[in-house]
Amino acid sequence: MRQKLNLITLGTDNFQKSLDFYEKGLGWKKSDKSLDGLALFDLGGIILALHPRHELAADTTLDYQPSTFSGITISHNTKSESEVDEILKTVAQFGATIIKPAQKVYWGGYSGYFKDLDGHLFEVAYNPFWNIDENDNLIL
Repeated sequence: MRQKLNLITLGTDNFQKSLDFYEKGLGWKKSDKSLDGLALFDLGGIILALHPRHELAADTTLDYQPSTFSGITISHNTKSESEVDEILKTVAQFGATIIKPAQKVYWGGYSGYFKDLDGHLFEVAYNPFWNIDENDNLIL
């Protein structure tokens, strides 16, 4: 298998409410390739999809099992500590739950965590040891 991810799909409990959060709260633009019940966001090499959770569960043939922590986080890396603070403030205004307020962290950066409206865990982080290019791609 190639070392490449192309699509991440997040199940939603209320598709329209979640779509509004991503479009208005995060300021993301939905692709014109989106369909009814499937919102696609081009993240520059990876597509993030939103899809009703019950339909996604049926497609996998598994029952949805909510948990406190699934062992997966989705990270958004920023260019400054102030950008971390700004994003966390904005998403909270649109209904996200702040799990861990932004703070200096053990690995030498600055980060905080929020859960979106469906409980998906996002880290918003500034890492002074990594670079972000002109296209907002993370350079290791």
